[in-house]
Amino acid sequence: MSFWESMWSIVVAFFFVAYLILLFQILSDLFRDRELGGFAKAAWIFFLFIAPFITALVYIIARGGGMAARSEARVREEAEATDSYVRRIAGTASPAQQIESARSLLADGSITESEFDRLKSMALSA
Repeated sequence: MSFWESMWSIVVAFFFVAYLILLFQILSDLFRDRELGGFAKAAWIFFLFIAPFITALVYIIARGGGMAARSEARVREEAEATDSYVRRIAGTASPAQQIESARSLLADGSITESEFDRLKSMALSA
């Protein structure tokens, strides 16, 4: 195999992998789209198998902006879900609850007065 044949193989492999990535992006966007009906989704998939390159190009031209919006909305939803999960698990208490908890530890003798003052100042600064 000559140098140029090797280079051509690398270029062909690159474009094939790029096309596969594009195909999976299109398929995931189709299944993620809640506004598009089942018949339209089936039609897009059918044409992706019949005329893959032309259909992918038409899909990107016709629905490319929507792809970006749906992807952005998905990322935003996942971030909000993660944030709400972290808040729920962390169970952040109000400063008054933190001071009351520290006061009960002080009354039990678990912490000293200086530790109570430090916890109180941390609760009030947060």
